[in-house]
Order: sequence, then C-alpha cells, then structure tokens
Amino acid sequence: MNKSIPEEYGNLLLEIKQRIRSAQYEALKAVNKELIALYWDIGKMIVGRQQGNSWGKSVVEQLAKELQTEFPGISGFSARNIWNMRIFYVTYYQNEKLQPMVAEISWTHNIVILEKCKDDLEREFYIRMTKKFGWTKNVLIHQIENQTYEKTLLNQTNFQQAVSEEIRNQAKLAVKDEYIFDFLELGDEHSESQLEKAILARVEPFLQEMGGMFAFMGSQYRLQIDDEEYFIDILLYHRLLKCLVAVELKIGKFLPEYVGKMQFYLAALDDTVKQPDENPSIGIILCKSKNKTIVEYALRESNKPIGVATYQIVSTVPQELKNKLPAPEQVSKLLEGIE
Repeated sequence: MNKSIPEEYGNLLLEIKQRIRSAQYEALKAVNKELIALYWDIGKMIVGRQQGNSWGKSVVEQLAKELQTEFPGISGFSARNIWNMRIFYVTYYQNEKLQPMVAEISWTHNIVILEKCKDDLEREFYIRMTKKFGWTKNVLIHQIENQTYEKTLLNQTNFQQAVSEEIRNQAKLAVKDEYIFDFLELGDEHSESQLEKAILARVEPFLQEMGGMFAFMGSQYRLQIDDEEYFIDILLYHRLLKCLVAVELKIGKFLPEYVGKMQFYLAALDDTVKQPDENPSIGIILCKSKNKTIVEYALRESNKPIGVATYQIVSTVPQELKNKLPAPEQVSKLLEGIE
C-alpha cells in the first residue's frame, strides 16, 4: 500500500462501501414505496369513477394508450396492469393491516400474491415471508404452488409446551408439515445415506426449502459423551430463533422411538455445543411418511422442542389441506411471529 495512505484506510473504505450499499437499498425501498402508492391511487381513482358508471374494458384500454403516449419512458401503464391496479385497490382497501405491508414488497410480487392467493390471511403470510426472506418471484411462485402456507400451519410440533413464549410463534413458523426435495436427483427408492449425500450436494436449495433462515453447520455432526460417539445427520442454525437445529433423516415411516433419540441429541447439544446467549436447540425428524395420531402421542410427553415432518422427492399438492387449517383468529395471531 502507498506509504502516504494510513493503515486505517482499509476500514474507512469498508465503512463507506457499506454506507453506500445501505443508501442504495434505502433508495430502492423508497422508489418501490412510491410506485406502490402511485398504483394504489390510480386503482382508487378508477374504482371511484366506475361507481354509478358503465365504464369497462374500452375505457381502461383508452386510458392505457393515453398514459403510454404521455409518459413514453415509463413502463407499467398497459391495460392489463391498470386493471391490476384496480384489483389491487379493491382487494386491500378495507384491510388496514395489510395496506402498509404491500408497499414493502415489489409490484411483481404483489401481483403474484393477488393472482394465486384466495384470502387475506394467505396473502399476509406470503407478503411477510417474501419480505423476511427476500424471495424472488420464482421462489414465491414455487412456495405458493407447493402450499407452504398450509403446510406451515398444519405442522406437528410440541412447541406449544416446549418452547418459551418469546419465540414460540416464530418457532412454529420455522417447521413445515412437508418438505419438497424435487431438486434432488434421487429415485423414489433410496437409502438414508443416499438421501444425505444428495442433500449435501445441493445444500443451498435444501436450506431454501427448509425456510430460508437456516445456516448449515455440518453433516454427521459428532457428539462425544464420555467414551461414546454419536452423530447427528445434519446440524443447522436458525438465525432468527438463534438456536441449533438437529435434523434426522428417516427414509421410512415415523416411529415413536425416534423422539427419544432426538431428545438425547438435543440435551447433548444444549450441554456441550449451545452458546450461553442462544436459545435451546430444536429437533426436526424428517420421515418419508407419518401417522399424525402416532406423532401426536409421541410428542405429547417430550420436554425438548421437536417437530416431525415428511419429505417428498416429487412435488405433490393435496388441495384438501385448505379445509384443515386452524381458525382464522389462530392463524392471524400466529402470523404475528413473522416480523
């Protein structure tokens, strides 16, 4: 380095770069918020003019032509998008809770949610998750088509009694009832070793399917208890919950004894690996299939936080899930855990 430049220069450069990136991000957020506000106002004006008038498709098409002529350098004024602005306003104008949230994600994401979600609670879930995890449009579509909303709300855990109240809702939202591993190059028949190796070869999509807030800590994670060695299939860390997450892979159906083994792993992690400022470890048992009643009984007396989920190699979407969701007030309260 040039001798005339002080040693602290590197730290100064790093701080300035971080500040510039922060300013760029804030500028993009401000632009997006203004764009959403503009589209909201256009939708509101159209709805207001349509009341008592027989304004239809032809009026919107003419409006689109006029706006495109007047503002040739600005995209977004197609007839279809103007109709979307109207739908956008009609969908949310009576929901004071969601109105500020829609400005926190892009217009493209908003349109996907409008087109694919059927009620406000489902929309709230995907708005919050998109904001929290920075989902791209394609990831958002994938999550909706794989019914992440339903599979998250129907998960089987004992978190109600085994997790502290401060993080309980967030923990419940961190485990799904079913995971889709269609990115793995595996046949329907495979061993646990093959499943683990396939996951390790595709760690990034695996973490994304697990929920987006997980960091990979290791596979066959070694625990030594006195003179004995034990190995956790996959160890993750949940950045929001600030806790270790032990994942056990099972290629068959769920068996009650899996819970006892997981409790042992979690106790050992909490005693030997967990840092003082971290929350107690959580376990996820991933099986090919499960009987929900057996899982319920197996988890009932467990004093360690454990979730039991299934995995699929090929995406399947059972539409009947929507009819099994908790009551709306329960869903609304749970969604507050996604900040």
